[in-house]
Amino acid sequence: MWLSNFLLVAGTFFGMEAVAWLTHKFVMHGLLWNLHEDHHRKNPTSFFEKNDYFFLIFAIPGIICLALGIYTPLTNLLYVGLGITIYGIAYFFVHDIFIHQRFKILRNSDNFYLRGIRRAHKMHHKHLGKEDGECFGMLWVPVRYFVDALRAR
Repeated sequence: MWLSNFLLVAGTFFGMEAVAWLTHKFVMHGLLWNLHEDHHRKNPTSFFEKNDYFFLIFAIPGIICLALGIYTPLTNLLYVGLGITIYGIAYFFVHDIFIHQRFKILRNSDNFYLRGIRRAHKMHHKHLGKEDGECFGMLWVPVRYFVDALRAR
């Protein structure tokens, strides 16, 4: 039983990378660009961005799954909600803290994986408009960015 629950949490976590990639490419750089646009500005005007609303947009399904999993017989939803929530925590640490340095910690990592993720995200942000974007993922990015990170040592 615990193995199937663990696999459900892990599968949801990794599946969220695909959800995040698709949402980033087609929603954030599409229909809801007006919320995401300030995230691509070179000099943010404040600590908070309109882009931070996506935190709530992504958190709502996780909260609903957690609540339904706890308060109804649909216990599998608890594990789906956990997977979504754990992905959200990883996103916060990797994207907001490590990459964008919204809090000045985790600055000097020599880990090639983290340097590759940061390099890919910088390439995403070189495009200030909603078109011509690249590297929409957070944890899985093209291998060339990891190779570049290894070469830059």
